[in-house]
Order: sequence, then C-alpha cells, then structure tokens
Amino acid sequence: MSLVALLLPVLAMPLLLLLAPPGSDLPSLDPRTWPWWFHGMAIGGSVATVAGALDWRFHRHGGRRIAPAERRAELAALALGAPLFALLTAASLAGDARPWLLPTMVVALAMTALIMFDETRFHRACGCYESALHRLLVFGNGFAFACWFGWCSCREIALG
Repeated sequence: MSLVALLLPVLAMPLLLLLAPPGSDLPSLDPRTWPWWFHGMAIGGSVATVAGALDWRFHRHGGRRIAPAERRAELAALALGAPLFALLTAASLAGDARPWLLPTMVVALAMTALIMFDETRFHRACGCYESALHRLLVFGNGFAFACWFGWCSCREIALG
C-alpha cells in the first residue's frame, strides 16, 4: 500500500498535464515548455520517489523491520497525499487559486506533523543509509511542494 501511495504523484502529475483543459495555465507534457518551477517539481519529486522506492526495497529485502504502529503512522502520512494532490490540482486548474491555498497548506502541515511524529518516534534506530533515504524523501517532496506553491503564487501575482 505504501508503494502505491509513493508512486501515485509520479503517475498522476503527467496525467494531469496531459488532461489539463485547454486554456489552463498548466504547461504541456513537453519539458521545454515548462516554467522553471515545474523543472523543480520534477527534480524534487524524482529524488523523493527514488529515495522512497529504495527505502521500500530496503525494508522488503532484509532491512530493519517495521512495527505495526510505525506502519500505521507512515500510512497516515502517506494517506494525506491523495487529498493534498487533489487540492494542488484544484488550485492549478482554478482561475483563482487563492481559495485553494489555505486548505492546501493545512493538509501539507498536517502531513508534516505526521512525518515528524513518525521520524522522531520510530526512526531513532535507523542506520545512516536508511536515514539518508528518509531525508531525501522528505526534502524532495518538500522542494517539489515549495516549487508548486511558488508557481501558484507567482501565477496569482501575474494575474493580478
């Protein structure tokens, strides 16, 4: 289940760009048409996805065992990814993104709190490799989110 939640944004973002209605501010699938914010999203999201997949593989192939309580905490954080992506999509497609920004930030902060709980409660026993993967996963997703938020905010300023 956690692997599906991890891969969902990587699969959904190109689909969103492909299915974006004509006249929306979203660029095409061609990276040459992307504003730099989208390149940042792609880089951050790719780093996070690779780190998350390597962490998943680490645990599946003999790495540190995950206790049921830890698995529930991680799944709670990952589960907020679906509403977060829905809010990001709504803000990206809306003519006026402002009504979507506060709910997006609330969900992002709730997800951050759950990640912090998981990291401080369960991950003290992680080795260097696993800790590095977690940091890359969190940093990559945070960077991608910051790029999206920057794009949305700058778009709103440009639209007046």
